[in-house]
Amino acid sequence: MTFSIHGLPVARGIAIGRAVLVASSRADVAHYFIEPASVEAEIERVRAGRNAVVDEIHRLQHSVSQMGPKEAPHELTALLDVHLMLLQDEMLISGVKHWITDRLYNAEWALTTQLEVIARQFDEMEDEYLRERKADLEQVVERILRYMKGVALPITPPTTPHRKTQQDLLLDDTVDVPLVLIAHDLSPADMLQFKQSVFAGFVTDVGGKTSHTAIVARSLDIPAVVGARSASQLVRQDDWVIIDGDAGLMIVDPSAIILAEYGFRQRQGQLERERLTRLRHTPAITMDGQKVELLANIEMPEDAAGAITAGAVGVGLFRSEFLFMGRQGNLPGEEEQFQAYKRAVEGMQGLPVTIRTVDIGADKPLDKSQKDGTSLNPSLGLRAIRWSLNDPAMFLTQLRAILRAAAYGQVNLLIPMLAHASEIRQTLSLIDFARAELDNRGVPYGPVKLGAMIEIPAAALTLKLFLKNFDFLSIGTNDLIQYTLAIDRADEAVAHLYDPLHPAVLRLVADTIAECNAQGKGVSVCGEMAGDASHTRLLLGLGLRSFSMHPAQILAVKQEVLRSDTSRLQPWAQKVIESDDPASVLNA
Repeated sequence: MTFSIHGLPVARGIAIGRAVLVASSRADVAHYFIEPASVEAEIERVRAGRNAVVDEIHRLQHSVSQMGPKEAPHELTALLDVHLMLLQDEMLISGVKHWITDRLYNAEWALTTQLEVIARQFDEMEDEYLRERKADLEQVVERILRYMKGVALPITPPTTPHRKTQQDLLLDDTVDVPLVLIAHDLSPADMLQFKQSVFAGFVTDVGGKTSHTAIVARSLDIPAVVGARSASQLVRQDDWVIIDGDAGLMIVDPSAIILAEYGFRQRQGQLERERLTRLRHTPAITMDGQKVELLANIEMPEDAAGAITAGAVGVGLFRSEFLFMGRQGNLPGEEEQFQAYKRAVEGMQGLPVTIRTVDIGADKPLDKSQKDGTSLNPSLGLRAIRWSLNDPAMFLTQLRAILRAAAYGQVNLLIPMLAHASEIRQTLSLIDFARAELDNRGVPYGPVKLGAMIEIPAAALTLKLFLKNFDFLSIGTNDLIQYTLAIDRADEAVAHLYDPLHPAVLRLVADTIAECNAQGKGVSVCGEMAGDASHTRLLLGLGLRSFSMHPAQILAVKQEVLRSDTSRLQPWAQKVIESDDPASVLNA
């Protein structure tokens, strides 16, 4: 019987094949009390399982180091580092010992109990990216449990060939039947095996759009759906499955007609992507001759190569906080940061790189032990520039590193979450002080253009103050929408109200673009709206000429740019933002 399962679309494309199931090993964890004499033996069982997983990750890291960026992208390397850090986390280790020693829980029970304790702390984090690291912790515990049970390699593709059916012949009777992976979740080790295997796509029960599984899927350009809840329980081994990575849909046991339809869509999608690839070197110029800047958002210096490959004309947002996270309080020093920024600048081969100062704070703890439990609403607390100004020594270290990197190419310095004139004055003063420190040390540095993020309504409503002090502005639509509509975009109860096309949001975006253009100052959008091709024409009509997005989104947006006539889009865009229901006008 044909049925469908809905989840979150995280990586585009269509995958069709037979289901290979990976069962969760936590479903049948034993729960029993042990004798006091067995405490040390139970602790040793957990330690042995943990050490086995550490050794496995070290072997994977060595394997990854021997591969090229296409076979093992940077995201996978970073993911292995995160899992290694979680395995060595003292809170996990000491907590398990507590449950075994004080409560006399058996090893598996102690491990899963401590997992729940730490998972609740992740659930309370405001930042979506960090909150979804709970999935990484679950994967780590899952692999320890597998070793303790003697099941270390969960992904084993079938070795016997499938019997060809009418559905098989609809696909391609000259090749083996493709396989798709259905799992509760996927760990870094699973993902590496997946990349080297015959799997054509995957679906997981858990995960979000910023989960590591989703990030790696996008970097590998693999059709994937996450957050499909009970998919691994509803799908049977060897079922025919269609994964629609564009719609976040999985169809189980499809009819021959549905298979034929999706097979056609799959071939069309492949042709479309091949056609888009030919646009890589085509200048982004509208039909009426308007030049448009398509920039890349990156997290690490190694991402610069992917930005170049995608045809980006620069980096519009280097999220420097990724250099600071997961270091157990050992913040990167000036030299380490300088080398990272320099690699990014040199990797862009002379193209401009916009480096945003660290956007981290109470809702993005650098070290779990330092988390501020007194903050009632972390998203409104000590974060981004507020956090930097509260720790001027750290901020000056970063500013010096960025200024030094500017000696090796075009660098723009971007400040997040400014709202007050006093914050602007303090920031500019510290930048001058950082230059003076470098002068006193005789260390060379380069010129930078200064920019500010517009992500708080107060900033959007006081643009003249910002334009008087900065060379350019960058609109961070993700936070601007959240703060304008008073909606926590990470809260599932109100996430449906998170609306980029709300009239108030569009008015703030439109006014910011218009004021910058009137004063001859640069302006870009670096939030999710920039990479959404369905919003490209609207932003062009509002006068935007600089977009910054994930490299994988650049070609689709470029296609919209090439098809657009801004002289015709301008009056239409005004109708959209003046409407009570902009979405209806946009989609008319």
